[in-house]
Amino acid sequence: MRALLVTNRVKRYVNGFKSMIEPLMELGYEVVWAADFTQFKEDMSVIPCKIHQINFRSNPFNPNNIKAYTQLLKLLRQEPVDLIHCNTPIGGLIGRLCAKHAKVNKVVYTAHGFHFYKGASFISRTLFKWGEKYLAHYTDILLTVNHEDYEAAQDFKLRNDGKVFLIHGAGIDTGFISTSNPEEKRKEIGIPTSAIIVFSAGELNKNKNNQAIIKAIAKIKRHDIYYVLCGEGKLRKKLEKLSSYLGISERIKFLGFRTDVLDILPAVDIFAMPSFREGLPRSLMEAMDAGLPCVVSNIRGNSDLIKEGKGGFLRSPTDIIGFAEAIEILATNKELRRSYGAINKEKVKAFNFKNVKAEIKEIYKSIV
Repeated sequence: MRALLVTNRVKRYVNGFKSMIEPLMELGYEVVWAADFTQFKEDMSVIPCKIHQINFRSNPFNPNNIKAYTQLLKLLRQEPVDLIHCNTPIGGLIGRLCAKHAKVNKVVYTAHGFHFYKGASFISRTLFKWGEKYLAHYTDILLTVNHEDYEAAQDFKLRNDGKVFLIHGAGIDTGFISTSNPEEKRKEIGIPTSAIIVFSAGELNKNKNNQAIIKAIAKIKRHDIYYVLCGEGKLRKKLEKLSSYLGISERIKFLGFRTDVLDILPAVDIFAMPSFREGLPRSLMEAMDAGLPCVVSNIRGNSDLIKEGKGGFLRSPTDIIGFAEAIEILATNKELRRSYGAINKEKVKAFNFKNVKAEIKEIYKSIV
């Protein structure tokens, strides 16, 4: 038996890929992985299956995706498969269209976050929803990673009376213990040992909404609260200017791209994620596993992981006062931070990589 995994850009062989590839191999499939590997940062030998370069582009309107479509369809005709597992919006679109024309027997699609969601634009709530409904007709199994998407998918008509499943995301390695020294990390970053650190990780873009936390910290009268951001993006300069305008630039630390995020987490006090849109955020799960209390936007994905007053606080992405109040409550109550962190550390165990891998393997078994 032969299976094809379709994803967009790949930089590392991480758990999200392992949880799909390894169960297929354990079930006796010869696996081929089609993706854009041009920015892969590891030794290719870590990938346990055959790979095939496809020039996917994340923008659905990029004309280069036409080439990606022809590349993938050619691959399917040269190397027919029994099962195709598509991921990401572009991989899901091109992969399922190619599977339709190549008459692939079984089609699985993982929706890591539909582009139509509560609070989305009218175009997203109509065009993208129509597109997903249409592609569902060529899908046997649809995997969702949050409750909002799972409920939305109940309106889809899948091929051959297919099923919709809710899984625990891509999976993370829970129980991680850092060997780094928190005080040394604080010294490296340039933050006093006695200060309160609020932390975010991810690309600095409009969706991540980091400006909300910067504005919130500016409203708090305490001057011992720092905000540390890991990640790069086109909004960095704008965020730096905002920090300077608000007079708190010395307490906003931009660390850029880091490979040691897991070692930084034990040195911080509060995790923040004020995004407008998420599927099931890995960085939030990693913060929970590190035993951190969390202040996050009240959106899908975030609300699957954090409940109000149980592990943290949920606020509207535009509620600056609400973010400020939540941060101040946690900053002034060490015991509350500890208890919320313990709740999160226990809850995130269900999202362990081994659990997700077992879930996906059982789903594969159901369609063999």
